[in-house]
Formats: sequence, structure tokens, C-alpha cells
Amino acid sequence: MAKRNFIVNAFMKKCPRCQEGDLFVQPFEFSKPVNMPEHCPVCKQKYEPEPGFYYGSMFLSYIFSAFFFLGIMGLCLIFFKLSLNASMGILLLVAGSTYFFFLRMSRSIWINIMVKFDPDAKEKKDVQSFGY
Repeated sequence: MAKRNFIVNAFMKKCPRCQEGDLFVQPFEFSKPVNMPEHCPVCKQKYEPEPGFYYGSMFLSYIFSAFFFLGIMGLCLIFFKLSLNASMGILLLVAGSTYFFFLRMSRSIWINIMVKFDPDAKEKKDVQSFGY
């Protein structure tokens, strides 16, 4: 299989090592928004290599959501000429509806940055904490 760009792979929420296994348990549950299997079902890559591994994804989530919400507020205030209260109400609705998207996407990007693609990962099938 040809290597995908890590951003494309992160948006597809696939394992960074083999680029085939799903990162998150399906179907989605509101009570467990970041429910992930222990390891990839295809290549056995551990999805939580160490305690606190996803701490850095919190910063990614903050950066992405802050710029996105800044754009929403700018659009509401400048383009649509809404009041500050109306813009804030719209922002709260958008923030509530995109919360789980940003949460999962930041985790997916974080593990795709940290773990390298291995074209022979399916054949190895050994449990690895990191792919480098």
C-alpha cells in the first residue's frame, strides 16, 4: 500500500503505522467520546503508548478550535453585522456541535505526528509502543 500524507490519514482517523485500522471504536457513544481500542486490529500498534500520551493533543485542539471560533465570530460580527450577544449565541451552538470533532481530530493528528508509517506493519504484527 502506498503511503498517505499524515494529514489525510489523520482526517480519515486511521492507524498511523499501517494506515488501515480505525483509531476510534465505532459506533460513536456520547458517554465515551474518545473510546479507542488498546491497539490496532491490523498491525497491533498501541494507541496509548504511555500514560499522558495525548496531553499534547489538548494544545492542538485548543489552537484549531480557537482559530475556527475566531473566524465564526468575525463572520457573524463583520459580515452578517449581528450583535455581540447573537454572535456569542451562534458561537456557543457551533462550539457545542463541533466539540467531539475537534477532540477526536486532535488525538488523531497527534498520534499521526508521533508514529511513523511502516509499509510492512501488517506482516510484523508485533505490539509496538512507538513506530520509530
